[in-house]
Amino acid sequence: MEEQKFEIQQRRLVAVWVYSLKQLKNLKRFGTLQYTSKRMKYVLIYMDEEKVEENMEKINRLHFVRRVEKSYRPDVETNFPDKIGTKEILNFAKDDGFEPEELNTQIKLADTL
Repeated sequence: MEEQKFEIQQRRLVAVWVYSLKQLKNLKRFGTLQYTSKRMKYVLIYMDEEKVEENMEKINRLHFVRRVEKSYRPDVETNFPDKIGTKEILNFAKDDGFEPEELNTQIKLADTL
């Protein structure tokens, strides 16, 4: 028996702003409809990452679509500890008895009163 491996498919969320929600069936062929807002008239669709640009152009050409926006969440770096440092780096200020903000503060005196 041949082993089948499960591969995670990279997906991206696309927000489609529409004039009318009557044509939702037309949007189902581009991906999985995640959410539909009847009051604000938009639809959230998950689609494959490699087809996003191509599908956005096709969706934008539909007559009932106002605009199409893709989510930038996959592009945002979420590894925050590497960006801001660790607690050990900030411990140097506690040895002096000053807070890090106090060490970087410059005091300027007025020339005249």
